[in-house]
Amino acid sequence: MQTSSNDLILFLWVTTLLILLMAATVIGTLYFYRKRQITYLKNVEKIKLEYEKDLLKTQLEIQEQTFQNISREIHDNISLSLTLAKLSLNTLDWQNPARVNLQINSSLEQISKAINDLSDISKSLNSELISNQGLIIALEQEMAKMNEMNLFELNYLVTGTPVFMDSQKELIIFRIIQEAFNNIIKHARATAVEVMLHYTGDRIEVSISDNGRGFCDKEAELNSDKKSRAGLNNMKKRALIFNGNTLIKSEPDIGTKVFVTIPY
Repeated sequence: MQTSSNDLILFLWVTTLLILLMAATVIGTLYFYRKRQITYLKNVEKIKLEYEKDLLKTQLEIQEQTFQNISREIHDNISLSLTLAKLSLNTLDWQNPARVNLQINSSLEQISKAINDLSDISKSLNSELISNQGLIIALEQEMAKMNEMNLFELNYLVTGTPVFMDSQKELIIFRIIQEAFNNIIKHARATAVEVMLHYTGDRIEVSISDNGRGFCDKEAELNSDKKSRAGLNNMKKRALIFNGNTLIKSEPDIGTKVFVTIPY
């Protein structure tokens, strides 16, 4: 009888120890799982903050560059047109009606040109167009503006099934293409430009190619910090914000191709 009682007590002790061990194992597992979960959430939050910081930095860079472009456009085009109009009106010779008529008509043309230039600047800066109508329509209007300038033969093509992305992402893509055109107009001396948007299963592929004077890759690397190459670096930085890649190929006297891929 005593042996049975001892066996029962031993059984209860062993069972209690096993239960306590299992409970400790479960609690330990839950503790380490929770700790890993907290660490994971902290990492996610850190990545999110870094992403938002990079996005804000890029937006500020775009804003600063936009202000510079506006200043240059006003100084080079609008200011010149208005100055010529003012000069023409200030030198009117009322004794010569025929000449007065020509001068007034010339002034009106200069003022109209200034108004059109201001309108073009306004359209190119309007980010609400991206939010309201999407990337493709905004690019169609940009291509129409480029065609009106008649600087080069322009071919624009969209393939695949268009995907509407986050407006910030579409705006960055739009600015990348604008930056590419800015480089072409300033430096390439191209006679033909091709812009292609290709929507694949998981990403958008953008290519902008021209037949301009180009440059050698070594020259681009050596001058990457110079103003003439700043646009290429801007495109790369903007694509990286959304885990995109930018490939730039160029050969002297053959042309340049910018190829950008950004996941949806």
